[in-house]
Amino acid sequence: MMKKMNIPTSKTSLVLFLCQIISALDVPLDSKLLEELSQPPTITQQSPKDYIVDPRENIVIQCEAKGKPPPSFSWTRNGTHFDIDKDSQVTMKPNSGTLVINIMNGGKAEAYEGVYQCTARNERGAAVSNNIMIRPSRSPLWTKEKLEPNHVREGDSLVLHCRPPVGLPPPIIFWMDNAFQRLPQSERVSQGLNGDLYFSNVQPEDTREDYICYARFNHTQTIQQKQPISVKVYSMDSLNDTIAANLSDTDIYGAKPVTERQPVLLTPTGSTSTKVELRGNVLLLECIAAGLPTPVIRWIKEGGELPANRTFFENFKKTLKIIDVSEADSGNYKCIARNTLGSVYHVISVTVKAAPYWITAPRNLVLSPGEDGTLICRANGNPKPSISWLANGVPIAIAPEDPSRKVDGDTIIFSHVQERSSAVYQCNASNEYGYLLANAFVNVLAEPPRILTPANKLYQVIADSPALLDCAYFGSPKPEIEWFKGVKGSILRGNEYVFHDNGTLEIPVAQKNSAGTYTCVARNELGKIQNEVHLEIKDPTMIIKQPEYKVIQRYGHASFECIIKHDSTLLPTVTWLKDNEELPDDERFLVGKDNLTIMNVTDKDDGTYTCVVNTTLDSVSASAVLTVVAAPPTPAIIYARPNPPFDLELTGQLERSITLSWIPGDENNSPITNFIIEYEDALHEPGVWHYQTEVPGTQTTVKLKLSPYVNYSFRVIAVNKIGRSQPSEPSDQYLTKSASPDENPANVQGIGSEPDNLVITWEPLKGFQSNGPGLQYKVSWRQKDVDDEWTSVIVANVSKYIVSGTPTFVPYEIKVQALNDLGYAPEPSEVIGHSGEDLPMVAPGNVQVHVINSTLAKVHWDPVPLKTVRGHLQGYKVYYWKVQSLSRRSRRHVEKKILTFRGNKTFGMLPGLEPYSSYKLNVRVVNGKGEGPASPDKVFNTPEGVPSSPSFLKITNPTLDSLTLEWGSPTHPNGVLTSYTLKFQPINNTHELGPLVEIRIPANESSLILKNLNYSTRYKFYFNAQTSVGSGSQITEEAVTIMDEVQPLYPRIRNVTTAAAETYANISWEYEGPDHANFYVEYGVAGSKEDWKKEIVNGSRSFFVLKGLTPGTAYKVRVGAEGLSGFRSSEDVFETGPAMASRQVDIATQGWFIGLMCAVALLILILLIVCFIRRNKGGKYPVKEKEDAHADPEIQPMKEDDGTFGEYSDAEDHKPLKKGSRTPSDRTVKKEDSDDSLVDYGEGVNGQFNEDGSFIGQYSGKKEKEPAEGNESSEAPSPVNAMNSFV
Repeated sequence: MMKKMNIPTSKTSLVLFLCQIISALDVPLDSKLLEELSQPPTITQQSPKDYIVDPRENIVIQCEAKGKPPPSFSWTRNGTHFDIDKDSQVTMKPNSGTLVINIMNGGKAEAYEGVYQCTARNERGAAVSNNIMIRPSRSPLWTKEKLEPNHVREGDSLVLHCRPPVGLPPPIIFWMDNAFQRLPQSERVSQGLNGDLYFSNVQPEDTREDYICYARFNHTQTIQQKQPISVKVYSMDSLNDTIAANLSDTDIYGAKPVTERQPVLLTPTGSTSTKVELRGNVLLLECIAAGLPTPVIRWIKEGGELPANRTFFENFKKTLKIIDVSEADSGNYKCIARNTLGSVYHVISVTVKAAPYWITAPRNLVLSPGEDGTLICRANGNPKPSISWLANGVPIAIAPEDPSRKVDGDTIIFSHVQERSSAVYQCNASNEYGYLLANAFVNVLAEPPRILTPANKLYQVIADSPALLDCAYFGSPKPEIEWFKGVKGSILRGNEYVFHDNGTLEIPVAQKNSAGTYTCVARNELGKIQNEVHLEIKDPTMIIKQPEYKVIQRYGHASFECIIKHDSTLLPTVTWLKDNEELPDDERFLVGKDNLTIMNVTDKDDGTYTCVVNTTLDSVSASAVLTVVAAPPTPAIIYARPNPPFDLELTGQLERSITLSWIPGDENNSPITNFIIEYEDALHEPGVWHYQTEVPGTQTTVKLKLSPYVNYSFRVIAVNKIGRSQPSEPSDQYLTKSASPDENPANVQGIGSEPDNLVITWEPLKGFQSNGPGLQYKVSWRQKDVDDEWTSVIVANVSKYIVSGTPTFVPYEIKVQALNDLGYAPEPSEVIGHSGEDLPMVAPGNVQVHVINSTLAKVHWDPVPLKTVRGHLQGYKVYYWKVQSLSRRSRRHVEKKILTFRGNKTFGMLPGLEPYSSYKLNVRVVNGKGEGPASPDKVFNTPEGVPSSPSFLKITNPTLDSLTLEWGSPTHPNGVLTSYTLKFQPINNTHELGPLVEIRIPANESSLILKNLNYSTRYKFYFNAQTSVGSGSQITEEAVTIMDEVQPLYPRIRNVTTAAAETYANISWEYEGPDHANFYVEYGVAGSKEDWKKEIVNGSRSFFVLKGLTPGTAYKVRVGAEGLSGFRSSEDVFETGPAMASRQVDIATQGWFIGLMCAVALLILILLIVCFIRRNKGGKYPVKEKEDAHADPEIQPMKEDDGTFGEYSDAEDHKPLKKGSRTPSDRTVKKEDSDDSLVDYGEGVNGQFNEDGSFIGQYSGKKEKEPAEGNESSEAPSPVNAMNSFV
């Protein structure tokens, strides 16, 4: 196959100066021609329109132009002539229009600020530059301002304003800290386009005092720094990191969780805004929102899509970036900020305007005298730009007249031009956003013909291929071209030739007889010229014997032939390809003059092989396929591990080396890859073989390095792909000579075990490391930083030496050196150790306590001098304990609490304090030995808090229009009680609440008679206590005024008691009313507006287990009776325990407890049977006798001593059998006075319940609930309560 040759029309391609009209001339870019032709000026280089310069450097305003003859240059400044000769600071470069203003030798850049324009002029016209505005860059200092610290609550938003100085150009803004590290940014914290730093919500880790805004001015390479801004985030969660992790929520009074907030836009403000951007610029839109959780930003375009491939999101999607904007990008862009609580949006109306841009810029026009032409200047923009023309820098309206010129808007029409019509025209397109200025010259030339193709150029082509003979020319007017063959040949015409407009002659099918000399003639009215070229025709290259298809067995040889024939004057090159790529770099491929041979072919050699023959004029190729097939079957080969080497021999014995050689065993059809050499030390570790080295499988000799004083023997193991051989037989033994040790012990340490000693330890050398007999160690020490001599002792082969009589905790320099009978090891390196520690001598001083609130205090102390620590400082311990309550003045069992602060810390937080209490504390320093003396006890008092609920509320003596209320003071007053507040309201038959009445009661009162009430009306009462801080939690109760003077029997559910665990709670109550009532329990989350959830109680039981509750949640609960006008009890509130693994053993699963409960149940059953038999006999038993002795129809309390029931009711009395209770029967709500009530057991996670609702509690014997401190053993449960719950 032959390759067609492309012959260029000229060595220098033609460049068109103008192709707007057919009659315009084409001027070839020939350097010699261009030097001879006249040409108006053309601006080739100029400074930018808006030129900001560095005021510290010389100002260089560029203006370069070309033309024939070379142009001269002049400048205007601010519209008037700029005489550079009158200003010694201004010079113009030679042969150039570029100005250099010398600022570095006393000039000021501000003095040369203005608008400059350059004019380049020669005899054929004048070209002008753009208006170049020179402005020196400015980097002003930051204005001084007083920055107040920012105090922010956790979760709130925050904006740190940068407000950089106005510079030219505007500075680049970034935020860093004092260490010049960039402040990390995220979806929560980010920098706005205006440089401000925005916090969607602050976190405790945002607290710092070095928020610094920096402004970088690139032109002057300066950076200005704003004063540091301080941010302090207040949070209850930012307590000391040593606070015990298992403190319950109630240990820190007043702690409030961070409130979540829906998004609010920080910038831009309002719901809408506008933005104008110019076509081709980058559009930047920004939305930054505050909120908790941190809002996520999303962008949309109303009524359209964001442009693909030009839209980018930056600053964590808070910034929308659209590059290369156009008018189509105008519209409304909406940013939406959203979090789990809601969303907010802002609409930005974007309008894209446009500075002028070219549709058709005017182009240079070269004409011959008498020709016509046009200059077209078309631009667009928003708003539409206006077009104005200038001639040689002068508005065309006042320029010298030219009869061949006519201006028609954006077009100048030229007719019958003459040489005097040459000029440079400027087109100015401008609107309010900018302008465009373009120079285009009209050059009228009268030139005789010129032929640019070199004379006697030789062309060579392959026979039967096209031939292209070049005749590049120029003339004005445009010359006519004619071709001749031979010296006296006739003009060439006919279908066998093609004549191109650029003068090229094409012979479509060149034959042998086409060879010869061809003459090109160019003529116009100004002259004539001719040029000769020569054409040679060459024979084509052919492959006379092509490669053939081959099928070769694997590991055989393949050979392809490629014999060629070519023109004797051409030099061919032969290249072989495999699958159209180069041959693999493999020595198996052998390339000959006329063939390709492949040795030991494999499956990967399959493919197509191509022979390619190239000459300077053509190319041919031929291909063949090679197929590799499997060789005939051969017997199966058995692969196995190699046999062990044998005949080991030791030669070249030296003190530190020896040569080992061996003979390999059979490799068993798998080549040996390497040999492993092992050695045995019969002197120190007989029978133990160690790895020495390994060598490649082709090597059977190795030189081995030896250690002194070792009795060596060697063995060799061969390895192939299957595995390792068995070890060879050992070589002869070789005992090396002794020498002094080469190394010293490692891991040398010095640590004192007592205040007056130093224990030096090290890792002894192994046997072969001793290098000789008599291994010992030289132990040396001296006190650091004291000009003492080394103290040394030589010890046996041990690993420890104790130095006695040392000062307490001082640094020592220590070194341990090995030695044997032949000498010492090299000098060892020194390590630093310390003698023993002793207890610290001094207590921390200046202990100060700052009470933050009623439950939290901060303690400060001065650090002790390090010399008095007498050991490694581990930290400080703060011991604190409650002395007494300030409201009761009663002392309590002192239980000290301890907080440890690691390192050299000098302050800490004390959480979980009780309000209105007196505390003491002291501080002690701790080292590795223990604690130092305590500082003097520091006394501090906590302020008042809000009280707990009153201990009980009892309503007695109901009459037609009055009720008597009695109450107990709060168990935890947490301050001085100022008053009580009683609120009550009536409840009608539909359980609707009436108007609420509020009464203030003095703090010293404990009862109240409410009069003027409605008869036979139910009232609900709310009762709480107050201190000067505020109101405490309230207790509720219900009561009914009687219908007449005789107290009626009415349904009543009272004393609702809850005992809660993590996910369930035991609800119990007391009922008075008709038999066979069907109870239900209603509950819900406290403070929630959701509907109550209802659970039906099976049978007439007076307890129920609520399951499936959420840990750590406050619930409200009430009990009702079906069929009794929907009668319900008052509400009770309880809280489930936190979600944490129980540290107690569930005794309900213990065998002894199950057995005990079964025995109790059996005894109760026997008791009930005996009671039933005696009742049928009409007799009385002690319980009945006790009941008869009391006229009060109410039930009597259970006996304190034996836990038996205090009453029994006959069936005809219409009173239910009462459960045992320690609660009085006079409507008293008493939560904390009873040692054995369910309330005591139900708070927290210590209480456990059985599946049937029975309760198993932990009895602590304490009146007050104390914070949990570790895992304490549980005492046995109260059998009285266990019995009550079981029944």
